[in-house]
Amino acid sequence: MKKLNIKELVIAAKEFCTKEDGVYREEFFGVTDGKKVGTIVEHLFQDFLRDRYEMMAGSSAKGLDLPSVNTDIKVTSVVQPQSSCPYRDSKQKIYGLGYNLIVFVYIKEDDTKQKKGKLNFLSCTFVESSRTADYQTTTGLRAIIANNGNEDDIFAFLSDHRIPGDDVTLMNMAHEILKSPPKIGYLAISNALQWRLQYSRIVALDETVDGITPIVKYNAKN
Repeated sequence: MKKLNIKELVIAAKEFCTKEDGVYREEFFGVTDGKKVGTIVEHLFQDFLRDRYEMMAGSSAKGLDLPSVNTDIKVTSVVQPQSSCPYRDSKQKIYGLGYNLIVFVYIKEDDTKQKKGKLNFLSCTFVESSRTADYQTTTGLRAIIANNGNEDDIFAFLSDHRIPGDDVTLMNMAHEILKSPPKIGYLAISNALQWRLQYSRIVALDETVDGITPIVKYNAKN
């Protein structure tokens, strides 16, 4: 049995979407809770991978569904493509979450005669860790640096954008950002007790971006 790696994960995700797309299942019928739908899909995908690859099981301690490839599975409705994840450090908004994401976006439909529901996967994307930061924050910081900004400018930006942290923390971050500018992230991350991650930019992405692999390409006409 092959070991799971990122290349194989992308291949498997494509096969999974093809296999499961439009399949009616009793467990989907009448379910309006996106979290419950997501849990079902996560388990189906993990089982699909286990049948094909040697892999480490998910770990609640690490908080990742696929720790052997440092990846978390996210499943969300196309109506509002978003989910949450644990807040670990304010720098996650600038340098990324610290792990990769594989994001499945679906539309759900119920058949009242069969009393079953089905999902159609409209989009699936693999996002490398370095691209999981906040888009507006990272583009704003890079613009300041490109305009010969200094630590004070960056500190003011971090304060104005309510990046969590006291003044000492933010000034230390400003020093680090000036030395090591972040890559542009492609999530929208809202501050909360848990980060709120929004994926609309990834779903609608047309250009080729290093670190973002479209597995099922979204078609707005569908």
